[in-house]
Amino acid sequence: MTPADREARLAAILRRGVDVLIVGGGINGAGLFRDLCLQGITCLLVDKGDWCSGTSAAPSRLIHGGIKYLETGDLRLVSESTLERNRLLRNAPHLVRPLPTVLPVFSWTRGTGAALRTLLGSRTAPRSRGMLPVALGLWLYDAYGARERIMPRHRLWSRSKALGDMPALSPRIVGAGLYWDAWVTSPERLVLELVQDGLAADASSAAVSYTELAERQGGTVRLRREAGTVMAVRPRVVVNAAGPWIDHVNERLDVPGRLIGGTRGSHVILDHPELWRQLAGRMVYFEADDGRICLAFPYLGRVLAGSTDIPDDNPDQARASEQEVAYILQSLRHLFPHLDFAREQVRHVYAGVRPLPHSDAATPGLISRDHSAPVAEPEGDRPFPVVSLVGGKWTTFRGFAEEVADLVLHRLGRPRRASTREAAIGGGRDWPEDPVAWSADLAAETGLAPDRVAELLGRYGTTARCVALRYAGDRDNQRLDSDASWSLGEIERILREEDVVHLEDVVLRRTTLAITGRLGHADLERIAALAGRVLGWDEERRRREVEGTRRRLETVHGMRLDPADRAA
Repeated sequence: MTPADREARLAAILRRGVDVLIVGGGINGAGLFRDLCLQGITCLLVDKGDWCSGTSAAPSRLIHGGIKYLETGDLRLVSESTLERNRLLRNAPHLVRPLPTVLPVFSWTRGTGAALRTLLGSRTAPRSRGMLPVALGLWLYDAYGARERIMPRHRLWSRSKALGDMPALSPRIVGAGLYWDAWVTSPERLVLELVQDGLAADASSAAVSYTELAERQGGTVRLRREAGTVMAVRPRVVVNAAGPWIDHVNERLDVPGRLIGGTRGSHVILDHPELWRQLAGRMVYFEADDGRICLAFPYLGRVLAGSTDIPDDNPDQARASEQEVAYILQSLRHLFPHLDFAREQVRHVYAGVRPLPHSDAATPGLISRDHSAPVAEPEGDRPFPVVSLVGGKWTTFRGFAEEVADLVLHRLGRPRRASTREAAIGGGRDWPEDPVAWSADLAAETGLAPDRVAELLGRYGTTARCVALRYAGDRDNQRLDSDASWSLGEIERILREEDVVHLEDVVLRRTTLAITGRLGHADLERIAALAGRVLGWDEERRRREVEGTRRRLETVHGMRLDPADRAA
């Protein structure tokens, strides 16, 4: 959709009204938007920032069944998570991929009693995990993940097998478990594709980024756009999908109560070739000295490692502290004592506040990751209900959206007319049975190298065909210096077609240039110059965008953008 198309849709909604206003364009809001649009419900989706620019942009990037939730007794969540993981592997194969996972074990029986007590309801059990509870947990995990299974069952490794496959592991291990989960290459693009799918499904719906809920007056909700203009909408239902900002949004809607009590999770991206080689395409999911579960896995040529779990109720100031970075590095040293880990290897850091339900639990890791959708019924001069999407996790967004969509449909007196259970997402539609042959055919048609087409297929799914046909040739030959896998032709298409408002939208969310730590200042300037031409920025706007994006990358994400510091 062009900017003019988006504005035309918005103007039409403001004239005729809207069935559902969804506040928050993260994974839960976008998932619900797509589901409701498929049912023919007129929706307006807004976010105060870009799509997937808050907590949804700061996950571990795992699509997992929640093996650790066995310990908290959240068996329903494990059952749902494993099923939704399997469905995502089918519905978004371009972005969600299998991930073999190694779980090192340091004792035989330690933690068996604690695990059983926790499973029975205790919330104070220690977190140590021996081979016996790990074996039981992996068996249960496979049992819950049997529905629509597409990945292998778990295996148990002896000490010699584990050290033979991963020699840098601590020799203190007694063995390891190997099981399969999944990861998402770009959560930001998956959210964008959900929004695009919703817009394609229902021509009466609209989605507007950089638009904040300002206030409610009676049945009218006023929304303030970044330029300062205010628009008014009268919804029949409001869904608060603002994640850790839910309580703030409800306050503006005059809905009392506290629903959220979040914790901060921080991650680092490492330039560590030896660790990357040792992992060999696998994640290691391990226990830190304090019992906290941490992880490390190969991510786009780097290693993603994390995470922390610290109480935090200020999502606007979520930052990965130096203490958290040090904690993650020290945890890696504990597991890989023969490898060197230094602060200089960190290329990017990020943090987000998990929108967990308010809880008095002493241990943050024991707070349930399950979801709920409490409803504030119409009250006083507020004629519409407010549904708040509390908790939840990335993997289960589709099931959560289906649950809330059914609730909304019931209130609107409308039937469900389409299921999302087998609905492909974005570029996952018409996924080829033989991706290699598909890439070879498109390469012959466009003149691009088969490897390049395969790269585009992995990045955009089957919409790579449109990218290759429109932006092949000279525009694809012009590559960025700091990451040659990205071309200026791709960037131009993103600017024209993917609802970009700011420069940081491109480098942080439409591409992986920033998170891999490969972006250099010269390429930031090149992208800004191209954005200026495509989006009509004058020189002052271009300069502000470069300065603002660079400041964010350096202060929030710990990057260094001087040309001499670019990573190849």
